[in-house]
Amino acid sequence: MTANIVAWILLLVIAAYACGGGVDYGAGFWDLCAGGAARGKRPRWLIDHAMAPVWEVNNVWLIFVLILMWTGFPEFFQTVFTALWLPLALAAVGMVLRGAGFALRKPTRNLAGRRIYGAAFAVSSLLTPFFLGTVIGGVASGRVAPGTVASAHAWANTTSIMAGLVAVAATAFLGAVFLSVDARRFGAADLIGYFRLRAWAAGAALLVVGVIGVTLTDPQAAYVHHGLTHGAGLAALLVAVAALAVTFWLVSGSAAGWARYSSVATVALLVAAWGLAQRPYLVPTSLTVQEAAGASEPLHWMLFVTAVALVLIGPALVVLYRLDTRGVLEPLTDEDVGA
Repeated sequence: MTANIVAWILLLVIAAYACGGGVDYGAGFWDLCAGGAARGKRPRWLIDHAMAPVWEVNNVWLIFVLILMWTGFPEFFQTVFTALWLPLALAAVGMVLRGAGFALRKPTRNLAGRRIYGAAFAVSSLLTPFFLGTVIGGVASGRVAPGTVASAHAWANTTSIMAGLVAVAATAFLGAVFLSVDARRFGAADLIGYFRLRAWAAGAALLVVGVIGVTLTDPQAAYVHHGLTHGAGLAALLVAVAALAVTFWLVSGSAAGWARYSSVATVALLVAAWGLAQRPYLVPTSLTVQEAAGASEPLHWMLFVTAVALVLIGPALVVLYRLDTRGVLEPLTDEDVGA
């Protein structure tokens, strides 16, 4: 019972990171696609102001994921980090370069330096979610099992690549939706339509890639494929598609602020569909939740500590996000308004 609860919490935290971190990765994706220095000046200005107050906070969820995996399911942790260490290492390097690029680009006055830091931020924002997606695909593909040695076979396969593309499309979708709302918040009327169009395009790409991914699932991922096309997994996918359609409608109207919630629901439901599709396995079809769980006593303590942490941190994050969306954390300067 305790192991199942911890597994559901792990899935919830992964969804939180996919949504919170996904917005930031998506902003970096559109930074990459903004064009040259002159053409991309306005979109990058908005991205800098929108991300600055909260971009570091979303890594809290990643820390939760690692702790829950390591302490709650040590064999699962060992299996994933042994067989898939290369894409995980590439994702970690991307996170470091991305953070350094974003932090150093703004105060740098030299144009060449800004371009270097900006490129590190933007390219890493594309590659990091892709490699994280390939890890999820590697687990779902059935090519990873306890004792599997690291090889390209484990993550360079159809399911992994499609999962990586879904991750990139999902982050681009989240980033564009949030930036279209931020454009209203910062009074950048010229960028509302700019990011609204990109939200529609990224949402359509997410739908197309998702359909192709389900259709072209690797034969070794038969268990997860069946879970995604039947029962609770299919229901979660259908509700995700409905949330995507609602986002398309909301982002173009006067109630565009609500599109943030429906876009988050879309991505969270995709993560939920994956978890529902492969239950009761953490690694289909070789490692169940019960088999991967650690000792019962540490699990009970970890469940208690996790509940306390979520109670303490959850409200603080809600207040932080709320203050950010109201523009309290980083108001525009006179120089910004003049520009």
